[in-house]
Amino acid sequence: MTAVVFVAPYLLDATAGFVRAVAEVSGCALALVTCEPRARIPEALGRHLVAHYQVADAFDPDVLTQAIRAVAPALGGRVDRLLGTLEQLQVPLGIVRDRLGIAGLGEGAARNFRDKGRMKAVLAAAGLPCARYRTITANVQAEAFVREVGLPVVIKPVEGAAAVATTRIEDAEGLRRALAAYPPSPMRPQVIEEMVVGEERSFETLSLAGEPLWDSSTIYAPSPLAVLENPWIKWTVLLPRETSRPVVDAFAPIAHAALRALGMDTGISHMEWFRTPSGRMVISEVGARPPGAQIMTINSYAHDVDMNRVWAELVVRDEVTRPIRRYAVGAAYLRGAGQGRVAAVRGLDEAQRELGHLVVEAKLPRPGQAKSRSYEGEGYVLLRHPDTEVVAAALRRLISLVQVEYR
Repeated sequence: MTAVVFVAPYLLDATAGFVRAVAEVSGCALALVTCEPRARIPEALGRHLVAHYQVADAFDPDVLTQAIRAVAPALGGRVDRLLGTLEQLQVPLGIVRDRLGIAGLGEGAARNFRDKGRMKAVLAAAGLPCARYRTITANVQAEAFVREVGLPVVIKPVEGAAAVATTRIEDAEGLRRALAAYPPSPMRPQVIEEMVVGEERSFETLSLAGEPLWDSSTIYAPSPLAVLENPWIKWTVLLPRETSRPVVDAFAPIAHAALRALGMDTGISHMEWFRTPSGRMVISEVGARPPGAQIMTINSYAHDVDMNRVWAELVVRDEVTRPIRRYAVGAAYLRGAGQGRVAAVRGLDEAQRELGHLVVEAKLPRPGQAKSRSYEGEGYVLLRHPDTEVVAAALRRLISLVQVEYR
């Protein structure tokens, strides 16, 4: 039996899906650490657990160390794997793995992925393409960087994720406002970097003991930063059916070299990268954890497998089933102009008539639903077809037809 502890502060839908996948792996003895009481764990999941431990703060390494030691007797006195899928958990988990001698990503490598300034330094030292950057702890450093590289630039938290709190700076006044709103300091350093413009993509990789074994790459339209800056934008993610495309084939060696430099161990990673109009390829950010934005679900439909289960088999048993892509799949995220709550969703009937045969999953905005603060918006629709261009055209048509209204 493989003794596994999964840390899931709250069992939101996405996190619960990963926990269920681990629970169903043959030969896995699973303990769960949450911030919620045992009564909040669904019965179907709870019956797979050999232990549960509730903590007040799942992001505190000292608290997690205590929790691991508390559940270890129920696991036969040892813990073979310590898992968690949230970005903010990766460093605390790395610290605990190092303390207790548990296999997996240690603190040093976890910080390479989590600290954006440190990440860029590692990539640059390895000769890998990334935007020019500087970690700043004072306003004067930001001003000096702008004088050196020019505008536009972006400023982001050192430990940011999913473009949250990332600010685009177009002019001197924008820089002044950004620094006034979020002044960098030694206690709250930030990263400032040149603004890279181009087609933005993701790059997901399954790695075993640091060796990349499988990957896929989705196309964002538009970029996540543009989506966050414009809450009304409906946007799409497309995974082409073709596993070999010139742009992705050229980028794959760069991505794999970046993962090795950063210290990726066993699991799935999520990288964001740009291809500029000149053809330059630039790494933006890398996370040593599963992707968001329904990308795991997109890959599941594209490969006719449960990607959560593929990930679980990898991180629990060190076994990889390389999925074979059979379809192109895309996601359209439904958002609209305005604030408040959803009043109506227009165009659904027409979209169903034209595109319903392509739909494999949908979560539609509901009247009365509050406007989401997430870039995923109030709902989404997933489309699938063997022909990539059919899916690409259908995504464009879908977001032109469906309109979300608020009151």
